[in-house]
Amino acid sequence: MKTTQLQTLQKHLDEINKTMSGIKDEINAGNKATESDNLSNIFSINSKVDLYRSLPHKIMPFLPKFKPGKNQGEKLSKVFGSLSSGSLTSDKHGYGMKTTKKSPEAGSSPPVKELLDETEIAATIDTGYGVLYSVACLSDEKIWTSGYDKTMNLFSINQGSVLKSIRTKSGRWPYDIAVTKSGNLLYTDYNDRTVNIVKNEKIEEVIRIQNWRPWGLCSTSSDDLLVIIYSDDNKQSKVVHYSGSTEKKIIQFDDIGNFSSPYYRYITENRNLDICVSDSRAKAVVVVNQAGKLRFRYTGHSPAPKNKPFSQRGISTDSHSHILSADEYNDCVHIIDQVGQFLHYIVCGLSDPWGLCTDTNDNLFDAQYGNRQMKKLKYLQ
Repeated sequence: MKTTQLQTLQKHLDEINKTMSGIKDEINAGNKATESDNLSNIFSINSKVDLYRSLPHKIMPFLPKFKPGKNQGEKLSKVFGSLSSGSLTSDKHGYGMKTTKKSPEAGSSPPVKELLDETEIAATIDTGYGVLYSVACLSDEKIWTSGYDKTMNLFSINQGSVLKSIRTKSGRWPYDIAVTKSGNLLYTDYNDRTVNIVKNEKIEEVIRIQNWRPWGLCSTSSDDLLVIIYSDDNKQSKVVHYSGSTEKKIIQFDDIGNFSSPYYRYITENRNLDICVSDSRAKAVVVVNQAGKLRFRYTGHSPAPKNKPFSQRGISTDSHSHILSADEYNDCVHIIDQVGQFLHYIVCGLSDPWGLCTDTNDNLFDAQYGNRQMKKLKYLQ
């Protein structure tokens, strides 16, 4: 854990030093031009100030915490105890300019929460869908849902009732949904080849894709989009990073052998900005960095609750950079840390867990494919 964190911190420090060197070069070039008393030199200055306006993210390490064992049992971890994973989080608001007052809480680390031995079911909502696929948190009290239906419903978690319904523009069912930082609903229309946003209950097309079809998507910490798209022959897949409707980066997973032929596929971004993708056909969670370099593959943990193969479906992350992965065949959710180490199973009577999301308090919401129920789960103390 220490080695992994030090490598990440050193890389971050190298990037900061490189930026500082670039800023100094800009200052020196400006000073040299103004001191020359040559107007042509001054007017020829091509400032790169805009490149340095955005301050780097602040990286905050969380130290691991030892949890002593309480009960005797067959597993050594139950007798001796367990060590939570350390983690690194990135906060783009962790720095302040000298000319502004910094909030006392800016840059502070969230409290370390331990995994509960027994997950608590905080709420169960019957959604009424024929089949339930995806969930996306709008707030701690409201959550969007979608299934094999042209209507996406916004539920009140406390009341268990529908607050709002939105029908897709094409009349086809959405393949995945997400919520932007500003609270707007996003959905992919596989058949229409579009990514759409709902603003003031009106649907606007954000992206239209030629010769490929969108499936999973997520809204990033910078309010950009990560979208998984498939070729028309369903033999290739790639992740496209969009800023608005503009492509910023393409990661062709198949080119580097990270994924098998595409099928059910979900995507999320971890707090350390890694891209986490579910690959149900390969029965794996695949995590790559922003450049598309493989970080690790997680292929399950044995023994599984029902001793069946890992059947990966929805995926989500929380404030401690845990990765949560739905396992349909074993009726559970796997919790792994940011380096791919298994931590815990969430079972608590789940049935066909599929889509996942977490709220700001690290409550987990599970869309159950078979019985169309959505469960709110408390798995951290």
